[in-house]
Amino acid sequence: MALNDVLDRIDAELDAATGRLMELLRIQSISTDPAYKAECDQAADWLVADLNAIGIKAEKRATPGHPMVVGHVGEENTDVPHVLFYGHYDVQPVDPLDLWKTPPFEPQLEDTPNGTVIRGRGASDDKGQLMTFVEACRAWKDVNGSLPCRITFFFEGEEESGSPSLIPFMESNAEELKADIALICDTSMVSRGVPSISSQLRGMLKDEFTIIGPRIDLHSGHYGGPGLNPLRVLSEVVASFYDNETGRVAVDGFYEGVHEVPEDQLRQWQTCGFDEAEYLNSVGYTRPHGETAYSTLEQQWARPTLEVNGLWGGYNGAGSKTVIPSEAHCKITCRLVGDMDPDALRSKIRKHVEDRLPVDAAVRWDNDLEGSPASVMNISRPEFEAARGALSDEWQREAVFCGMGGSIPIAGYFKSILDMDAMLIGFANDDDAIHSPNEKYDLKSFHKGIRSWARVLDALTTK
Repeated sequence: MALNDVLDRIDAELDAATGRLMELLRIQSISTDPAYKAECDQAADWLVADLNAIGIKAEKRATPGHPMVVGHVGEENTDVPHVLFYGHYDVQPVDPLDLWKTPPFEPQLEDTPNGTVIRGRGASDDKGQLMTFVEACRAWKDVNGSLPCRITFFFEGEEESGSPSLIPFMESNAEELKADIALICDTSMVSRGVPSISSQLRGMLKDEFTIIGPRIDLHSGHYGGPGLNPLRVLSEVVASFYDNETGRVAVDGFYEGVHEVPEDQLRQWQTCGFDEAEYLNSVGYTRPHGETAYSTLEQQWARPTLEVNGLWGGYNGAGSKTVIPSEAHCKITCRLVGDMDPDALRSKIRKHVEDRLPVDAAVRWDNDLEGSPASVMNISRPEFEAARGALSDEWQREAVFCGMGGSIPIAGYFKSILDMDAMLIGFANDDDAIHSPNEKYDLKSFHKGIRSWARVLDALTTK
């Protein structure tokens, strides 16, 4: 199995691979809108047919929502590694449509200052990324007649709508889906041209509370002064969440389970090409506003947060209405790292709020919100270093283990449900405008992404 022959095949067939991606991008597989249910089915059918064309036994599996696509190849090879590849075929809605420069489901190639891009909804998130792996497998099969390892393909159609069918499906089909390691291509490079393996993802905790004061809205002339104003109480509670001198969260016990980043990992991060000034200036900041003892990159990847996402109460219409509101509302989220326990943290935050309520104020909590812990990958596994070496060879610069500020729950589900580590390798760039109008995927990312996966498959199976 000559790797160079596979890479040459990928280069020769790039136009054909791009054409197949364009076909998939034309399918309007918006999972959040019931009006596009048929199109989601169509995308699943397209993927099944494409995998079958490569010689992969794939089929569409029904769920209460949009279908899964599951495929297998190489089951007879018991002496080679078994990998599971995950991606999603559904896409975000396209609103606001008037901000698109081209029709979102009429993909096209476009020349830009950073090279040619594939423009269209789903080009980066996640159809283009998903197809990098499929095309790598196609080239392997064309050149060698078989794939180098045993592979399970697992594509879902509800990632953009919260994956309601995912956990039940994984639990019901756990034995079929178990592999040595999961590969996920739904992530980005740490900076343009710097290949990356995401080794840690922050968890998420959501909560919402209402401060309750008088039983009804009050006339501020009659009760202004003696009346307790829930908005004032809420503002004081929110201010108490933070230490303005250090930027730390001031909730007692908030940092339990948080670990410092190892020095060798910090060194990788420091040389990964991250431009702090560009990152901050692009959204109008002149300096970072988090924990003063940590760099911007550490704050984003390896430190926990408590953010206020919404505050409201009282009168918000045009003009003035002189009321003391009966209620004031707040939405918060926390990003979690390390071994932080979302359930324990929720209790600490609620105690913090409740301890600061004055007489005649009460709090009501939303008890239907979920939390998920952080995911930390076991990079001591030999597969991680093998993949890092393969990516370094393809991109001609050292690949880095990086963190992610966001949360990708599927990575944690592979561990908690299937007892399987996950390796996240993606080729998106920060300017891909995922979830926004004019989404794109660099043609270079698509091309080198295919080549990268071919190298990774070779590295994972070379003894």
